[in-house]
Amino acid sequence: MAGVQPNIVTVIQTRKGSSRLPGKVLMPLAGKTLFVRQAERVLASKLCGTVVIATTTDTGDDIIEEISKQEGFECFRGDTLDVLDRHYQAGLKYNSNVVIKIPSDCPLIDPKIIDRVIAYYLDNKQSFDYVSNLHPATYPDGNDVEVMSMGALEAAWKNADKLFEREHTTPYIWERPEKFNIGNVVMENGKDYSMIHRWTIDYYEDYLFIKSVFEELYPHDPLFSCQDILNLLQKREDIYNINHKFAGVNWYRNHLDELKTVSAEQTKIIEQ
Repeated sequence: MAGVQPNIVTVIQTRKGSSRLPGKVLMPLAGKTLFVRQAERVLASKLCGTVVIATTTDTGDDIIEEISKQEGFECFRGDTLDVLDRHYQAGLKYNSNVVIKIPSDCPLIDPKIIDRVIAYYLDNKQSFDYVSNLHPATYPDGNDVEVMSMGALEAAWKNADKLFEREHTTPYIWERPEKFNIGNVVMENGKDYSMIHRWTIDYYEDYLFIKSVFEELYPHDPLFSCQDILNLLQKREDIYNINHKFAGVNWYRNHLDELKTVSAEQTKIIEQ
């Protein structure tokens, strides 16, 4: 990471609306809202640069801006459905040349994992346009970190024309390895927990799981690690089982006919 360091902006896309679990980012977690607790963990990263809560211009998201101001967080408001545009416009506003995407459904994200992905990008920025820990994923679901050059983000913003590319921000980039240089970071122990551990939030059971993890670990260490959670779940199978039926369920399942770099083994249909 020698030389002039880039201007890094980490965008946490946050909105009150959610088709599966409305208002999930405002659910209580250790005395504050879920998105505040996640932002605190992201801000604990040493390499995250400027952290921005990127919400929408919908009046329903006024509360997101209000809470952000109360907490001293940077807040940007942009398009509701075109999340790619929201990231791009936030990058422009904060004069960024490196943009990091972290969704607001990752309240258990480990700051050290964030730093590991960013450091890999910075150490190899001449080689990569985009680095993540998602292609392929190996960390427990809910540790999503995507790092990209502003140039790559701008190319996606200009050219992405499919709805899911605009909604999910980065598919235009990672779906085109012939156009962009793609890097990936895997778990340190060589294991793949992506389909068996679910630490993200889309369902009420996910909230109960996350709440239980916080209740066990937060009082002892507010910045508890990925390994701390794994250790807890080894001892507390009851917590692991709260949302285990949703492990492996992700948005890929709805677009397998359109995605070239994702296989059916990387997602799961919800069991009814």
